[in-house]
Amino acid sequence: MSPQKILRNRIGQNKILITPGIFDAFGAMMAERAGFEAIYLSGASIAYTKLGRPDIGLVTLDELASVVGTIRERTDIPIIVDADTGFGNALNVQRAVRLLERNGASAIQLEDQSLPKRCGHLDGKTLITKDEMTGKVQAALDARRDKDTIIVARTDAIAVEGYDSAMDRAFGYFEAGADVLFIEAMQNTEQITDAVEKFRGKIPLLVNMVEGGKTPMAPASELEKKGFSIVIFPGALVRVLAQAAENYFNSLLKHGSTLNYQSEMFDFDELNELLGTDKMLELGNRYAGGANYNAKS
Repeated sequence: MSPQKILRNRIGQNKILITPGIFDAFGAMMAERAGFEAIYLSGASIAYTKLGRPDIGLVTLDELASVVGTIRERTDIPIIVDADTGFGNALNVQRAVRLLERNGASAIQLEDQSLPKRCGHLDGKTLITKDEMTGKVQAALDARRDKDTIIVARTDAIAVEGYDSAMDRAFGYFEAGADVLFIEAMQNTEQITDAVEKFRGKIPLLVNMVEGGKTPMAPASELEKKGFSIVIFPGALVRVLAQAAENYFNSLLKHGSTLNYQSEMFDFDELNELLGTDKMLELGNRYAGGANYNAKS
């Protein structure tokens, strides 16, 4: 069964899908190792780690597609890909969907911000029209080559036009055929409850948990009871790593050694075991046999 089909079947269940944000193949491997059923490739986290910059629309389609490809090479679990605005108009969206799907995306998320976009929990966002975004959703649906590839439609309208406008836009994207709705940066439990009730039984809803963001934090169990199908934690891994890196670098600068920090890290052998180094070297030696290679062995 394809990752797309697995994801589509999974979000049709009553149990919420807990989806950690990652930004590279190593994070994807670690998430799968921990037992997560799917991963969320965060555009923000790519900007943070690849560019050392904030989430303000700097990541390109080619950069995103390259990361998707390396992750798909390392894991078979579904990948929800944050494709920002689709990198332009409806035709750009179609190219983005085809490229990301070909590289291994199981779901592709598109938002209704105008260019240059910014993190959904930053102030100062601007939007394209509802009609333009509806067209982009339809373009994405037409572009996908696998009908099970999921199109996630996100609206950022709450912070720009207000909650009622966000609901109007969300209904428009639902009617356009989106597979999942993502109403970004809901500001209180009243908005969360109302949004779920408006779309209950109609379409799966995704909710975003950002530490220190605009939406009240809640555990997955509570979000499941409210009626959400997917919860993402897009930037949490980077925040954890940023704190860990600061602690490590401060320790190294102070002590001039990692001896006192080894309990906080994998050692050389542990990391190589995690990466499967011995298996890869064995495979390389097997192919190095050339004429002696037996495909059935």
